[in-house]
Amino acid sequence: MDDRLRSEIKDGALTDDEVVRRVLGGDVALMEILMRRYNQRLFRAVRSIVKDDSQVEDIVQEAYVRAYEHLSQFEGRAKFSTWLTKIAIYEAYARLRRFDHQNVDSISELEDKGLYMNSNERDPERQTFDGEMRLMLERAFDVLPDDYKSVFMLREIEGLSTAETAECLEISEENVKTRLHRAREFLQRELYATAGATARTAFQFLGPRCDRVVARVMARIQK
Repeated sequence: MDDRLRSEIKDGALTDDEVVRRVLGGDVALMEILMRRYNQRLFRAVRSIVKDDSQVEDIVQEAYVRAYEHLSQFEGRAKFSTWLTKIAIYEAYARLRRFDHQNVDSISELEDKGLYMNSNERDPERQTFDGEMRLMLERAFDVLPDDYKSVFMLREIEGLSTAETAECLEISEENVKTRLHRAREFLQRELYATAGATARTAFQFLGPRCDRVVARVMARIQK
């Protein structure tokens, strides 16, 4: 990463829309700013759908490539972050559709079917995370009913608004509120009353993982 990008990422001087305009104008290297800015959000959004961390990383990478390829279609009617998150969610469900050989037309239908990948392997990086409560929360999350996972991840852990979550998942705001309430009740019965304060530290996407995705995406879009 050069000094210019390092400074832009640290200072956050450029808005998302400004970065998009400059990337479309030919300054492709600035895509790294958007990736560094939203890597964790996309990881968390996809992780709420797909349990295999290696698959999640691949999907996040594909989402960035798709976003770059269709960047001219971003019209600014919604936040760029919402547009990008929706692409990641679509990529996650597309992966499930290919994996399960299902003919499903919408996010809501896939959620209703409860199609989730499972993996018994744990990422070695994840095993090094500090915090017993964080690990407990992640385990409790994985046993949430399928309909509640994406809503809880986007609203409670990633901090999206009700409206943003509804737009990303293509469900009503009332549905978001209902699912979030039920998810909280479920987790409280498990451990959330104790672990809630650490919710935002769960499902981190930092260090080598973040660098790996950025490097792979930049190599693909700068060819």
